Amino acid sequence: MVEYLIDKGYQVTVLDNQKGLFYDYLLKKGANIILGSVTDRDTVKRSLEDVQGVFHLAAAFRQINASKKTYWDVNVEGTRILCEESLKKPLKKFVYCSTQGIHGNIENPPGTEDSPIVPVDYYQFTKYEGEKVVKEFAGKGLKSVIIRPTAIYGPGDPERFLYLFRFAKKGKFYMFGNGKAFYHPVYIDNLCDGFYAAWESNKANAGAYIIADEEYFTIKELVKKIGESMGIKIKFIHLPFLPLYAAACVFEFIYKPLKKSPPLFRRRVDWFRQNRAFKIDKARQELQYNPRIGIEEGLKRTAKWYKDNKYLQE
Repeated sequence: MVEYLIDKGYQVTVLDNQKGLFYDYLLKKGANIILGSVTDRDTVKRSLEDVQGVFHLAAAFRQINASKKTYWDVNVEGTRILCEESLKKPLKKFVYCSTQGIHGNIENPPGTEDSPIVPVDYYQFTKYEGEKVVKEFAGKGLKSVIIRPTAIYGPGDPERFLYLFRFAKKGKFYMFGNGKAFYHPVYIDNLCDGFYAAWESNKANAGAYIIADEEYFTIKELVKKIGESMGIKIKFIHLPFLPLYAAACVFEFIYKPLKKSPPLFRRRVDWFRQNRAFKIDKARQELQYNPRIGIEEGLKRTAKWYKDNKYLQE
């Protein structure tokens, strides 16, 4: 998102808690990067100097053994601090990044922004509590929009989809369950378009919008397409899901006192069984959001980035 805005001619200030993968690259692009936390009010104040708007993407995420207090402090109280300080500024817009995960398993796909709120872990719970904070401050005059992205992928992500690419590259994929659960990706460029559409829109009362690609797929279809993006035909080996889930529970139990992330955990294995599929009609109609990059092109670009950056070594 930082590069996207810089390329549109904006001067961008970044507040990050550490030097990320693209720290040096973004500095060279002209970003002003402040290292700190959204939980520190003075740092937040400094990051908001002379800004027109805020894209709030900071979150405690993928920290399996982080305390609930960490998640609450960052995702809820950090959002509150940012809203309080943003309200003091003449901002054009405050865009908050939530997650489609707050809807949990979609019983009758595709879902919408009005689907039941049933977060399945504390991260998702705190992201929805963050939405409530944004709505609270919208009532006080903070012009805001809430974005709920689906499964983000694309160049620059060395985690979520990388695992799928690495398994697919072997030409053999262990499918736990029947592979018929739905999964809804969003390519990074499409997501950035969605954020920018929210920024440019006349919506300002903390309305929530699902931002996703045009299509969703069964997880088996998705893995096939990942293989095709690398010219590989996938052979699927079907295995029962429950033993995998039990193993994830055991790993979480063992690793918790070690303060380390387990190699397998329930949130990851739920990928094999949870339905995540949505309509994007609301974003189309109210934000004029229109995803430009389809799955074949998106996966092809992602595969190239992984190969160019040596994430898919032989």
